[in-house]
Amino acid sequence: MEHLKFEELPISKATLRAVLEMGFEEATPIQSEAIPLILNGSDVIGQSQTGTGKTASFGIPCLEHIDPQSRKLQALILCPTRELAIQVSEEFRKLLKFRSNIMVLPIYGGQPIDRQILSLKKGVQVVIGTPGRVMDHMRRRTLKMDHVKYVVLDEADEMLDMGFREDMETILSQVPEERQTVMFSATMSPEILELSKLYMKEPELVKISRKTLTVPQIEQVYFDVKEKYKLEALCRLIDSYEPKLAIVFCNTKRRVDDVVEQLLGRGYFADGLHGDLKQTQRDRVMQKFRNGSIEILVATDVAARGIDVDDVDMVFNYDLPQDEEYYVHRIGRTGRAGRSGKAFTFCTGKEIYKLRDIMRYTKTKIIQQKLPTLTDMEATKTGIFMDKVKAVMEEGSLNRFAEIVEQIMEGAGEDCSAMDVAAALVKMQLGDSFADFNEAENDLNTPNKFVGAKKDTEEKGEMVRLFINAGRNSQIRAKDIVGAFAGETGMPGKLIGSIEIYDDFTYVDVPYSYAKDIVRQMEGNKIKGRKVNVERAKKGKITKPGQRRKEEKGSRGKRS
Repeated sequence: MEHLKFEELPISKATLRAVLEMGFEEATPIQSEAIPLILNGSDVIGQSQTGTGKTASFGIPCLEHIDPQSRKLQALILCPTRELAIQVSEEFRKLLKFRSNIMVLPIYGGQPIDRQILSLKKGVQVVIGTPGRVMDHMRRRTLKMDHVKYVVLDEADEMLDMGFREDMETILSQVPEERQTVMFSATMSPEILELSKLYMKEPELVKISRKTLTVPQIEQVYFDVKEKYKLEALCRLIDSYEPKLAIVFCNTKRRVDDVVEQLLGRGYFADGLHGDLKQTQRDRVMQKFRNGSIEILVATDVAARGIDVDDVDMVFNYDLPQDEEYYVHRIGRTGRAGRSGKAFTFCTGKEIYKLRDIMRYTKTKIIQQKLPTLTDMEATKTGIFMDKVKAVMEEGSLNRFAEIVEQIMEGAGEDCSAMDVAAALVKMQLGDSFADFNEAENDLNTPNKFVGAKKDTEEKGEMVRLFINAGRNSQIRAKDIVGAFAGETGMPGKLIGSIEIYDDFTYVDVPYSYAKDIVRQMEGNKIKGRKVNVERAKKGKITKPGQRRKEEKGSRGKRS
């Protein structure tokens, strides 16, 4: 079915603002179908797994139905466990961010009942609780059901499995018959259907039919990663596999912006795509991605629709998708036109259960792997380099280059062998890549070496041209310079202007306000394992963004 945008739903401006503030652009399939029905007053049975957005499916209509002028209890949400009651309560609080006149209270066992009684006496419109504790309050008459008009049975099948059927029936029998009842369950067991016949009025069944899609040509892997290490994990995988083009999927617009900011701060060529961008901006980002100006595209599911780029060789699920179908659409961005592709998913804690749902849906095994250590990264890079060398050897036509090797050997003296020349060439190609590897940083559980760039809304303004006494001959790339400057000063990488790399030196335009700090912090530091000197270019006049100047290349070349 068509996914609705939240702007298309008949909800209040305050609720819409809260949903958009949470970073969500459109409703999930269960939300798209259930919310309009519940808003319309129908009893609804939703068949849905955890993690598909079902809380908002009943939470948004619930809050829209509440009369804020009345302090009476108007909505009751029953949950099987205290953990779920707390989780649902937190979701409600987020939805109420811009409404202060509706009170929500979670009640569950293990918390002092006196505190709950005190809160109930102050007047609460929504109670989210476990059946046992709700029954306890009903016996004490501290929870009065006379004005309840909206009841939700969340994870009803779980409550039945836990033996709460009698409590559920007792509670429902005490609630006014003129009410709306909503039930969410992962399965449609006979007991669920029996409950619905007894306590619901002509309920609408919402069950999202899914197409079974598989993507066998894509290598699918997941990593068990703590939230705070996700960025480090992403960077290690990118550095290990060196994808030509990669897409990183996030669940919210805010997350996209944060990840892009941090990737830029580490020197990667990245940009974001989400619903807040105008069409011209989206087109510009996609053009940069297609022509390789950026190597990493960070996007939400909505913004990524319609992306048709054949050369994407890697997809990252930075956040686990809310819906199984989203997973299929995401990883389908790679492995196109008969090519192979890789899909890497970051999984945190209890998300493993959601990942198993995805595996069942796609009928595919997603293999767990350990994240590469820095030693692993060195081995991977070496392997890639060896494959390239073998490919060149197989192509042949090496006579001219063999003569150059002989010339090098003759010039180096009798002690020089072909092995020495080959080793020197390998060192030139790979040596700097491993120069900063440190065993202390080998374990991902150590603190990150870099800190993500701080958010900064400052425009580039006036720019200063800096001179670096190293260039192409030192294997230095633009991303290495951006990473070094941003890593040492905390300056957002996107503020760096023109970077002109010559054989033996480089010019970089940076904002005036950062220039002195960069020169000071880079003193004695390395770029790509080589100690460099960074100073203000002697002929460097202040430039405006986008303005380019011609420099005396020869005079600067002597300095390196």
